[in-house]
Amino acid sequence: MSENEGSRAESFYSGALARIPYFMIALALGLSAAAWFRFGWRIASGFACGCAIAYLNFHWLERVVSALADRATQTAYKQSSSGIVFRFLLRYFLMAAAAYAIFNVSPASVYGLFAGLFLPVGGIACEAAYEVYMALARGF
Repeated sequence: MSENEGSRAESFYSGALARIPYFMIALALGLSAAAWFRFGWRIASGFACGCAIAYLNFHWLERVVSALADRATQTAYKQSSSGIVFRFLLRYFLMAAAAYAIFNVSPASVYGLFAGLFLPVGGIACEAAYEVYMALARGF
């Protein structure tokens, strides 16, 4: 592998974190519509809420990890430790509050909510499949 190919491959793989949210959005839209047709609006709305929480959770987790890395290396803008911990705990509070609210409105929707919380797994799986395809097709 030449120097140019190595840098091309490195720039491709470094973009994975930017591509995963797009896969997550596409999966959320497609699977929410499929859940609506297959299981009805209650489970589909629970699934859409779970997807929204999972997407927000993924975004916040990315920011927390970045802030912790910056704090550990002491390179970039320093954020307060309490702010990092607050955002970390807020993610779990929001998931619990949404599950409680949905359970009170429609217990059947909780199944959709829990299924929607697995959205990042699907996004990462799509990214892995895309990277395998690109590696085979383009030789990265």
